[in-house]
Amino acid sequence: MANKADVNLTGVKQSKGVWLVKVPKYLSLQWDKATEKREVGKITIGKYVCFSLNEDLTTLCTAGDKDASLQVPREHPFTMHTEGGQTMAIFSQSDTGQASIQWSSWVTVFVVDGISLEGMVVHRAECRPVVNDDYMRLKKLQLKESTKPQRLSQQLEKAVTTIFKPVANHDFNLEHEKKKKSDGKMVRAERQIVLDMLFSAFEKHQYYNIKDLVDITKQPVTYLKEIVREIGVYNSKGAHKSTWELKPEYRHYQSAEEEEEMQTT
Repeated sequence: MANKADVNLTGVKQSKGVWLVKVPKYLSLQWDKATEKREVGKITIGKYVCFSLNEDLTTLCTAGDKDASLQVPREHPFTMHTEGGQTMAIFSQSDTGQASIQWSSWVTVFVVDGISLEGMVVHRAECRPVVNDDYMRLKKLQLKESTKPQRLSQQLEKAVTTIFKPVANHDFNLEHEKKKKSDGKMVRAERQIVLDMLFSAFEKHQYYNIKDLVDITKQPVTYLKEIVREIGVYNSKGAHKSTWELKPEYRHYQSAEEEEEMQTT
């Protein structure tokens, strides 16, 4: 945000007020074709306000279309709007040096380095075209352009080597396939051997989830769950939700509830 000292206020002293006008997109594109300091049209202010586009700017270039000489509307009446109790100002900014932008004799804008306050908005309006044959052809062209797909598939004759080169497979896919192969090679051990591994694990920790037990025993999940159900109980709620622990008859410790019962007795 610029400081107060960085804002040029000379334009406010020279301007009696600014009109804020909304114009169609095609009209602003036609204005861009005009050279610097060239008149793009005239505004008639009377009972009604109307903007007339210069005739040499009414031709719309439609490259690749059969209607190469499509004409845009010339007459654009203004629809005036109330300010709605808002206070609005127009600012400009330039980094290239002092410049001057003129639009006919209606608006003169002085731009200097930094930010300039050009004036206060005294009128708000909307510039709308007169609906005629030229306007309807223009809308038809705009509708046609809007329905064109944004992306098109194209068959390449040879591989593109100047940008991103496609790879046969990604690292995360390779890692996933490697893990699937290693899991698939898990061979069922004898039940007693698996039980010994489970009891040894539960001597170190009270709670395990099934994934940790698979990593410890290197056994298939389905086979391991069959054995765990024989010696363990599953916690479906509480602080140790989704974990397994040994049944009371296999525990080498006492639960908090059992210790509390013994103390009370």
